[in-house]
Amino acid sequence: MKMLVTGGSGFLGSHLCDKLLSLGHSVLAVDNFYTGDQKNIAHLRDNRDFELMRHDVTFPLYVEVDGIFNLACPASPVHYQRNPVQTFKTSVHGAINMLGLAKRTGARFFQASTSEIYGDPTISPQPEEYWGYVNPIGIRSCYDEGKRAAETLTFDYHRQFGLDIRVARIFNTYGPRMATNDGRVVSNFIVQALKGDPITVYGDGTQTRSFCYVDDLIDGFVKLFFREGVVGPINLGNPEPIKMLELANEILELTGSKSKIEMRAPSGDDPKQREPRIDRAKDLLGWKPSTKRKDGLKKTVEYFKSNLN
Repeated sequence: MKMLVTGGSGFLGSHLCDKLLSLGHSVLAVDNFYTGDQKNIAHLRDNRDFELMRHDVTFPLYVEVDGIFNLACPASPVHYQRNPVQTFKTSVHGAINMLGLAKRTGARFFQASTSEIYGDPTISPQPEEYWGYVNPIGIRSCYDEGKRAAETLTFDYHRQFGLDIRVARIFNTYGPRMATNDGRVVSNFIVQALKGDPITVYGDGTQTRSFCYVDDLIDGFVKLFFREGVVGPINLGNPEPIKMLELANEILELTGSKSKIEMRAPSGDDPKQREPRIDRAKDLLGWKPSTKRKDGLKKTVEYFKSNLN
């Protein structure tokens, strides 16, 4: 199949390109490089089944493809808050344009949604049936509400036009090719530890996240995309939560760093808990993460060791 991956040079997008190519598909990666990095897909440049196109998904795209993975959007608070209007446009206009392309070509459409659609949840773990507790006017709303709107559009195209869709709600993911400056907690802690800088923990450190290794997540993408009769939304993430203070200490241990932990004021609208309920993924896809957190963190630490200047 000819696959289109928007955001194809990003952290998740580049790993997805690798996976699709390994399965024998051809891949067109589209990216405007706002947060993506060409070094993430440099190893694919000589692959005859891989093509890279510089393009902003807020503008229409006219290509012929069999499947579309819509991953284009800044995904870390540092990046999506830098230009919140463009972030919202990327989620909404980008979804409209890619859904229109899928409608014209008859392609199966995969929308990369996010656990952020649950906002600061009042229940944990979060099942797909939960509608969320979201601040529509906060500093994270450009991303949260943009992704919620993209889900709405995707399901409306499915109901109104019979479009073949898949929707995955992605929980915190980590691994090689994360950007050093993306502001995400795993990359922040590792970079700070390797540089000997203070490990900055916001709030009291008791807020929880659940971290899925990137290879496991991409496996979930592929299982969902190719499983017949499963539309979603499907939570994809690791259901084992960890407190931020505990994560900081784990990374200090793995890196052997002498960095000190520095507590700072909590960031705006930062959810107190984030944990997926993945029963639906287990039952419908036969999927669950298999990489132990410390094993994945070791690989991620090694990546940053070799890529820090």
